[in-house]
Amino acid sequence: MGRLIVIEGLDGAGKQTLAGALTSELESRGLSVGRVAFPRYGEDVHADLVAEALRGAHGDLADSVYGMAVLYALDRQRSAAWLRAELADHDVLLLDRYVASNAAYGAARLWQHADGEFASWAYQLEVTRFGLPEPELQILLSVPSEVAAERAERRERSGAGDGRDRFESDAGLQERCAVVYRELAEMSWWSPWHVVEDAVTTDPSALADRVLA
Repeated sequence: MGRLIVIEGLDGAGKQTLAGALTSELESRGLSVGRVAFPRYGEDVHADLVAEALRGAHGDLADSVYGMAVLYALDRQRSAAWLRAELADHDVLLLDRYVASNAAYGAARLWQHADGEFASWAYQLEVTRFGLPEPELQILLSVPSEVAAERAERRERSGAGDGRDRFESDAGLQERCAVVYRELAEMSWWSPWHVVEDAVTTDPSALADRVLA
């Protein structure tokens, strides 16, 4: 059975860059690496409903913190059997966002912290009730929210993105979410965490050592 590793962080934090560097390093050591990003836009109906709601469809659905969180969670619940199959087929399965993203964004939307009611509810839903596979390590790419926002805007201007949604464009929400993410890491929410400050300057060899420790 492979190792389930998660990379968490704000939109524009550099998660794909970090995942690419870590994948290359692990593969250079002869390990097989699988990768998937949540939400699974274009692959799961719940993820597609999320994308549509964030761009104004489905009435006031996007205003419901719990309603949106359930859709995010159902996307992952539908992938549970597939995740376990991928873990059986790979040495490392690398996820771009997972359950903690639901806890962080929902808590931030409600002006709560990591020890608040929403994060506990998200845990009970996805971990306890849905029984999603537990990660061996959650890596937080912790960059300032303004830096992440600037990178996300630059990506959109270059045509690499598909349009920023209402959450990604909310600077206050992103700042609060960054705080909750750091709190989740500090309390080792669900599993051990490792914090890195920058995707470009992080040593992929040292990070791979941490992943395999």
